[in-house]
Parts: sequence; structure tokens; C-alpha cells
Amino acid sequence: MFAKLESLEKKYMELEEALAGPDVFNDQEHYRKLAKAHADLRDVVTLFQRHKAVHQEMSKMRPLLHDADAEIRTLAREELRKAEEELPRIEMALKVTLLPTDPLDEKNTILEIRAGTGGDEAALFASDLFRMYYRYAELRGWKVEIMSESPSESGGFKEIICLISGKKVYSHLKFEAGTHRVQRVPTTEAQGRIHTSAATVAVLPEAAEVDVDLKPDDLRTDIYRASGAGGQHVNKTESAVRITHIPTGTVVTCQDERSQHKNKARAMKVLLSRILAAERDKQSSEMSADRKAQVGSGDRSERIRTYNFPQGRCTDHRINLTLYSLDRIMTGELTPLVEALATAAQAEAMKTQAG
Repeated sequence: MFAKLESLEKKYMELEEALAGPDVFNDQEHYRKLAKAHADLRDVVTLFQRHKAVHQEMSKMRPLLHDADAEIRTLAREELRKAEEELPRIEMALKVTLLPTDPLDEKNTILEIRAGTGGDEAALFASDLFRMYYRYAELRGWKVEIMSESPSESGGFKEIICLISGKKVYSHLKFEAGTHRVQRVPTTEAQGRIHTSAATVAVLPEAAEVDVDLKPDDLRTDIYRASGAGGQHVNKTESAVRITHIPTGTVVTCQDERSQHKNKARAMKVLLSRILAAERDKQSSEMSADRKAQVGSGDRSERIRTYNFPQGRCTDHRINLTLYSLDRIMTGELTPLVEALATAAQAEAMKTQAG
């Protein structure tokens, strides 16, 4: 591990030198690549340098344990104790930073939320989940753009798809994929009984055309008249778009915009991301090739997380974590959950790497 860290530190210094060169700004693209490579190494190199500094401090303190002055001996023991406590934390952090990174972590994310079992209550819960992620995005300074929505009569969503753009969005949201279960008393429940409903969440890294080998002959595009709310425009303009990827049978529709071109662009963006996710699933032994494995069927019995409103608790079943702060979680304070899931994934990755 330390040989690799020495190599990374050397590379970091070379990049620093290159960035300080007189001609570095002549080629903006080259400068951006150098700056990004330098920034990517900063955290691990800073940790490694701190690791070396702590070792040096310990080397200086050990001889002082035998000093004639009792006060100096006491001071040396205290400094050594602090260093010995800090060293394992630094080494653990270094192991985490050296884990292989997911190349998709930097990507923007297409988030798909669908009502599952539970009728109107499930649609309302899907709406609550969307607001939760929207507020989390706001807290992180991300941008949310609704790509497609299918409102329910109760004021919820049968389905809503949005694009979330910002710094490392996918790395923060990728563990949110799966079936989310809610336990609460619906507003329509006269006898105060608790009902259980579910909604499914799919988290897809935004794909560009360069990420997916998409042949024009594999696509079928249908243009039709939009349906649903929208006034006269809905009845007069053929602006709704349905794109089918024939080899996989993936179908995406978009009718939210008045412009056919905008609907087609949005539908294509979702299609590319779904195909990229499906291809990635096939390549991974830990994930099913079938995209449905990510979101499940929406049945109450399948769940990654339960939101229990009467008890004010949120339980993530994958890591057996229960938090009694449901009100804050539903207003977008997802950081404790996101960090706990990331830590569990890192621990699993380290175990796999060691094995």
C-alpha cells in the first residue's frame, strides 16, 4: 500500500509542477485535465503526508520518554498517545481512498419514482419521496429537472422521472435504488388504522451517446397526440413522443413539453440512461441483468427501507440502521443514511479486496 502511496505522491508533485509552468494556460483543455488529475489526488496525498508527519512526531517523542525532566516525559507520553490514536484512523481513511472508484460516480442522475402496492396512498408516498429527494438536492446545491410525470387523482404521482445535475450526484444517490415501504394512517382512513404501501426508486447514471453504442436502426420513434391535463394544446398538437429500443424492448414516452423536439430529447436522455444501466447490470456479477432487479416489483414485502410515521422512525434493512428522525429525513436530511450506506459499501469492498 505504501509503495503505491509514494508513487501517487510523486505523481501529485509532478502535476503541481506542471500546473505552475509558464505555458500551462496556452492549452485550456490540457490545463483542465491536469487540474482535475491534481484535484483527484489531493485527498489521498494529504492523508499520506499527514501519516508520515505523525510517524515523524512519534520518532521525536520516543527518546523524550527517558528525559531527565519529568514534565517533558509527561508531555512526550501525551503526544505519543494522541499520535497512536490518530494513526489507525489515518490508515483506515487511506485504505478507503485507495479503493477502486466507480467511474459513474461523477455522473448526473436520472431518478425514477413509481407508486407500487397501495393505490392512492402509494401514489402519495411516491410524491413524498420525490419531495424528499428534491429537498436533498436543494441542500446540496444540485439542480432538479422534471423529465416526465404522471399525476394520480389523489394528488400524488403514479410515476415521476427527473434529472438531477450537480457534483457527484450518482455517488450520493446510487444506494437509494429499490423498494421503499411506508407505514402510516392515510388521510382517508376513518378508523385510524395504519396502512402499508410501497413505491419503487430507480437510480440511473445519466448517459451520453458516447457511453452507449446506439444504432439508429435499433430505434423506433412514434409521434402521437398527448393525453391528460394540458388544455387545448393536448387536443390539437401531436407532440408526445414514444421511443422504443427494439433489441431490448425498452420503451420511453414523454409528453410533458409542448415541443415535439424537447419531448424527443428528454425521452432519448432517459432511454440512453436505462440502456447504460442495463448494460452495466449485465457486466456486474452483483447485479441482475434485468433492470427490474433494481426496483423490485413494488410489493410491500420487498423493501430496502421502511418509513414508519406513527413511530417517527426510518429503517434501512440492508445495514440494519434505524433512525428516529423521520420528520427531518422527509425534509431532505438524508446525509446520515447516505453516509452510513457508503461506509457499509466501502467496508464490503475492503473485505472483498482483502479476500
